[in-house]
Amino acid sequence: MAAILYLSSVSPMKRTLFFLYNMYALITFIALMLLLFPFFLLVSLAGPVTGGNGAIRICMWWADAWMALIGIRHRTSFEVPHDPARPYIFVANHISYIDAVILVKSIRQYFRPLARAESASLPIFGFIYRNACVTVDRSDPESRAASVNRLKSLLRKKISVFVFPEGTFNMGDQPLKSFYDGAFRVALETGTPIKPILFLDGYDRMHYSRLASLTPGRSRSVYLEEIAVEGYGVDEVARLRDHVYAIMHQKLVAYEAVWAQSSLDS
Repeated sequence: MAAILYLSSVSPMKRTLFFLYNMYALITFIALMLLLFPFFLLVSLAGPVTGGNGAIRICMWWADAWMALIGIRHRTSFEVPHDPARPYIFVANHISYIDAVILVKSIRQYFRPLARAESASLPIFGFIYRNACVTVDRSDPESRAASVNRLKSLLRKKISVFVFPEGTFNMGDQPLKSFYDGAFRVALETGTPIKPILFLDGYDRMHYSRLASLTPGRSRSVYLEEIAVEGYGVDEVARLRDHVYAIMHQKLVAYEAVWAQSSLDS
């Protein structure tokens, strides 16, 4: 059951414990960030490619330590063997703030997430964010174009990229929101395969409606089979997008993701 529903049915004592747990999680998150910040500063001196790779690796350590400290047990599984030496365009469903942590627990190779530019202005965290991510202001056409060019440049250097094709949280009653075209256009223009990943428990671990809704428990991600772009014309973005959407939609239902099942039962 999602945390927001859980809170409506528990005693005041349990609500207090829930609040204290969330405060503990926030404090440990910030403490780890401050502890690792000198290392982020150090790797940033190596430039956007090597330094960015270093920043992603430190983010992996951060996620490993934080999840262990707050009692979230993560497991990544693979429907077919995965080759981490190859570049991919990773895509995943998006339903929780904790997805940002789950993605660096799930992808254990060098990559760059495409992320909203708004958070880049935050003190300390913004510096880390700018070095580890490709930022984009979706309201600015020039920013969108620059981010696409940077994604293509990274793929040419054999560095994978990660995109939430839904763009924002799925707060509806379906397994997925509609997808934007960007990731699929880049895939066709660079000849890079799409690698879908399912995040199955973010909805339960941290509900999108509240930041202070974190709960301990399991976290699962599942790598699906890669989707090659050979056989698609560069003008067939919609066909590729819809194909990936259909596969992820069907798999979320098959893996009994909570919000996907609730939409079917309603």
